Amino acid sequence: MASVMASSFIGSQESESQHFSPYRSDGKLYGFVCIVTGATAPVGKAIVSELAAHGAACVYACSALASDDYAALADEVNAQFPATKVIGYPFTTANEEDTLQLIDDVLNAWGRLDVFVTTSSLLGPPSIATTTPTDLSALFEAHSMAPFYALKYAPPAMAKTTPKGTYANAAPKDHAYGSIIVVSSVASSSSGSWGPGFTMASHAALGVVRAGVAGLKGTGVRINCISAGHIDLGVDLQSAGDKVRFPLQSREVHREMVGLERAGLPAEVARVAGFLASGFSSYITGANMMVDGGASVMNPLTVPI
Repeated sequence: MASVMASSFIGSQESESQHFSPYRSDGKLYGFVCIVTGATAPVGKAIVSELAAHGAACVYACSALASDDYAALADEVNAQFPATKVIGYPFTTANEEDTLQLIDDVLNAWGRLDVFVTTSSLLGPPSIATTTPTDLSALFEAHSMAPFYALKYAPPAMAKTTPKGTYANAAPKDHAYGSIIVVSSVASSSSGSWGPGFTMASHAALGVVRAGVAGLKGTGVRINCISAGHIDLGVDLQSAGDKVRFPLQSREVHREMVGLERAGLPAEVARVAGFLASGFSSYITGANMMVDGGASVMNPLTVPI
């Protein structure tokens, strides 16, 4: 029996080495070239910083607003992680041509793409009465079309292999692999967290992830969803005029409805993105990671901000 167990263990080790070899056992992302959309919003900014903390060679910090202060973001990240190059990139998230151009620019500059993270902070109207078809279309573009374009166009780029470069944090890429990370909301699997349009679009985002698993077979690319609960983005719903959902931001409600009795932080969402980008999650694909302090298992009524 002992010899059988030993043989099984050795076989397991050989298999592990075979399948995990593209990744470092310490979770570092040396050599990785990453794309993060919505990078100037709180969650996106935190993800850029987290990928840099993992040792990524380069992060393309994308935002729909050309006027965003990309230099300040780069300076903030590089103050802690000077070896990671942060490139500000004006980018229309749910635009096919822009997505293709972005990927082309990444490949022309670096010869590889390893991580593609999509984020959006668009909430839309809070009720069905105030939601127009135009509102709904915009929500679907931001929350589900952007992941669709990542799923459709990123994997061929992630299949590219490269020798070790001469830049900081360089490492060779001799296997096809990659990670697509869709940052969504607990509204991806429940309702009541905001307006109906937001819920519909968030459900669709999770649908892209689940549909993508079979389509990515054989590519070495994984796709996962992060469903965030109440994350403190510094937005006051009372000031925004939402008298119905404002009480859900109170500490009293957090203590009653959230397992960890508080709102989450953008950095706590970002740490899950770092995990999903790294070798620590090498056998995870198609997952919906709930980052909500336990609120969804206690009471599904929560808010995303």
